[in-house]
Amino acid sequence: MNVIVIYDSYFGNTQKIAETVARQLNGKAVRVDEVSLDTIKEADVVIVGSPIRGWRPSEKTQALLSSWQAQNFTGKKKAAAFDTRVKKWYSGDAAKKIENQLRKIGFEIITPAKPFIVLGKEGPLADDQIEAATQWGQLLNEKIRS
Repeated sequence: MNVIVIYDSYFGNTQKIAETVARQLNGKAVRVDEVSLDTIKEADVVIVGSPIRGWRPSEKTQALLSSWQAQNFTGKKKAAAFDTRVKKWYSGDAAKKIENQLRKIGFEIITPAKPFIVLGKEGPLADDQIEAATQWGQLLNEKIRS
């Protein structure tokens, strides 16, 4: 199973989550500006993560997902989404927006979007978030394999 975890990261927090999830899936974590459409087409499972920037995914993440609009992934790819966010009611929900975009272009969403918590704008991750990412990666692995 070819799994790719695509992420954008400003302060390293989202990257840590992406790498943790990728390890659980025996996949590869790739920065959003280093992924090609061919890489996506070759993948069986695509996980996309972004920090919240202005109540939505980062500009690079949005641009990447927009560039896939002309593709038809219906019935071909499984996917999931996550974000890193400060635990405030007003922080926004990038993961859900990513999930909705993936669904629109035909990806099968295998589990609901997942938030991971940072303790401030630049982080660090909350103490239990690497463990939470490990558990989420294990859940994804079960969903993919079933």
